[in-house]
Parts: sequence; C-alpha cells; structure tokens
Amino acid sequence: MDLRFNTKCVQGGYTPGNGEPRQIPIIQSTTFKYDTSEDMGKLFDLEASGYFYSRLQNPTCDHVAAKICELEGGTAAMLTGSGQAANFYAVFNIAGCGDHVVSSASIYGGTYNLFAVTMKRMGIEVTFVDPDCTEEELNAAFRPNTKAVFGETIANPALTVLDIEKFAKAAHAHGVPLIVDNTFATPVNCRPFEWGADIVTHSTTKYMDGHGAAVGGCIVDSGKFDWTAYPEKFACLCTPDESYHGVTYTERFGLAGAYITKATAQLMRDLGSVQSPQSAFILNLGLESLHVRMKRHCENALAVATYLEQHPKISWVNYCSLPGNKYYDLAQKYLPNGSCGVVSFGIKGGRAAAEVFMKHLKVGAIETHVADARTCILHPASSTHRQMNDAELAAAGVGADLVRMSCGLEDAQDLIEDIAQALEQV
Repeated sequence: MDLRFNTKCVQGGYTPGNGEPRQIPIIQSTTFKYDTSEDMGKLFDLEASGYFYSRLQNPTCDHVAAKICELEGGTAAMLTGSGQAANFYAVFNIAGCGDHVVSSASIYGGTYNLFAVTMKRMGIEVTFVDPDCTEEELNAAFRPNTKAVFGETIANPALTVLDIEKFAKAAHAHGVPLIVDNTFATPVNCRPFEWGADIVTHSTTKYMDGHGAAVGGCIVDSGKFDWTAYPEKFACLCTPDESYHGVTYTERFGLAGAYITKATAQLMRDLGSVQSPQSAFILNLGLESLHVRMKRHCENALAVATYLEQHPKISWVNYCSLPGNKYYDLAQKYLPNGSCGVVSFGIKGGRAAAEVFMKHLKVGAIETHVADARTCILHPASSTHRQMNDAELAAAGVGADLVRMSCGLEDAQDLIEDIAQALEQV
C-alpha cells in the first residue's frame, strides 16, 4: 500500500511483526552475537545484511533513517551524530584531497567554516557563489576537478531560498551531483529531489527532533545520479575499494545503494560520527508529529512577521513567505505550503535597542537553538558574534540590530504580545 506523506511520518520505516514491539525498539547494544565466524564474515564482506558493531549500523538507527528516506523520496539513508557530520560525510564521500566543490555562499556559518577552513586543510577547495547569481556566473565557478555542488533550501540564518532547479541544472551540466541541506524546510515543505537535487542532508537536531532533546543528522540519497556515467571522476564509487575487500559499490549495490553503502562502510567505519540508538528513538518521536508541527511553526512565523512589518520600532523584516520579500516568488515555487518558523528582523536603535528588547522578553527564550517547539530568540551581536564590531557585523550580513526569532508552537497572539511589551521598553 502506497501511504500518503502524513501517514509515513507516523508509521514509516518500521512495521512490527506479530507480537513485536509497536514502538521502534531501542537496541542499546554495541555488538551483536553470531553462531559462526563464517556468518560474521559474510557481513564484513557485505554479502549479507545484518549488524556486527553499532559504529557502522544499528537497527534502531536504520529504522529511523528508513523513515526519513521515505519522507524525502530517496532510495537509501543513514543517520549521523550531528547535522555537521552529515554535511561533512555527504561531501567527503565523493571529494578528497585535490578536489573542488561549488557552494552557495548563503549557508549556515558552521558549514561555511567546515568548507572554507577545515576541509581546505584536507586539500578540498570550495568556491562560494552568490545564490542569486546568474546561470553564467554559476557555470563559471566550475573546474575540471569539481565533484559536487552544495546549498541550503532555506539558509540559516540568512533565510535566502535556493533556486534548486538552477543549481541542479548547472551541477548536472558539469557531471556532478547537487547536495541540498533541507533542515529548515523539512520534507513537509520541500522535497528537493523533486526539483533535481541528488543528495539531501538534515540536521535532525532541528525540526525533525523538534524538542531540543537530541543532536543528530541524516543523509539521504535519491538514487538518481548516475555515478557510472563519470567513472574517472567518481572512481571511489566505480572502482574497487581496496580498503574494503575490493568491493565496487556501484556494481554490488547499484545506483540506489552505492553512495550510502560507501559512506557507511568507509566513512562511518573510519570516522565514527554515529547517532546513538537512544537519540534515534527520540528523533523518531519527533518525526511522528513533524507534519502537524511544521504547519503551526509556519503559521506563527507568518503572523509574527506580519505584525513586525507594521511596527514603528522595526526597521526591516526578513521572512520568505511574507509578500514583498526578496525571495517570496522562489518560496511560492518551492515552498508553497509554508517555509519555516524562523524570522529575522531589525530594531531601530541598533545594538542598544536590541539588547533592551531581549532583556524584557517573557515567552521567547534566549538560546542559540532554532526549530524548537518553544520559541527561541537570539541577538547575534551580543552573543554568537560578540567578538565583532558593528562594521564587521555589517560586512558579515549580521547587523548589530538583527534579532533572529524561531517561532515555536505557542499561541501566536502570545508571541505577538510578548514582542509588543518588550518593544515598549525600547
């Protein structure tokens, strides 16, 4: 039976047999017992399915990964210990020393640093392009050694909307996959594979968990990118892996399974950024209500953005689902049912005014987190970016007046009244 999306959120990834647990069981075990060495050997040779050590795979994690795979419309998926690990693995699985990647410049700061600093030290060079660039400018960023293109559906915290079709067209014209971080939109509001993306990543810590309870990440493969069409460029998938019994991933597992199997057998084996079974269990509890929660997050954010836009003490509002926003048309194309719950805005009076506003909030909590059931608010200039002066903040696109508000699941009117009373003190 082909289940609809909402039902997949609740029941996807795991079907209990007769007399088996209705809830996904937590297999909190590092190892698994076998009767013979031959049985275990088949697992090590990837000739049989099963589990031998939870650094590579665990049944609880695999059930939850399978659910996310269903939600995104992919063919294979794996959980990681964090969203940062998911983005690293997604790129490093096909790019190594001497290779090149094209990325949207409008991405999460942690990912930007991963690409610009850490992966550069590993010999991987990343060219950052303006997400609003022309097709000609985008194509000019590619090199013969380019291995992937990366972007975020809705950038954190800039809230720019990626033109997925434009980036996918350029990636495919140059024979490389498009990797899209879909954390803020979630598959409830956007399924990037339907617009040409090849690999999707998530920080499951955000909306998928939704309650600030467990850190995690996920990588999903569409199974559509033909690695075998470029065997020299993607030799890591199309030639024998001597570090794993000489297996050729595309031959053994086909396009549907090659990419994720390699990431598991090679990267997770060697780097070990696993998600714990307990965290996966908590993540699944969040996924069961994702389709219900995202609608409320978006409704609250739009109500807050609409209120702020009319307030005399607010200088600007950034929310892509707000008519008149720079990315409104793209949001209507890719995110017609809602974008996310995060709104950015500027308070007249700059840093001092923003700090006063933050001190008087009663419902919204000052946190570095976003995408939580509870409203979270952050003033970067006095917290995450406090080492910068006002000129440096402006150059980084994070002005001293900027406040980021992640609207939770509370009553929208309570959020608006909290904002109103705090602004009265400014």
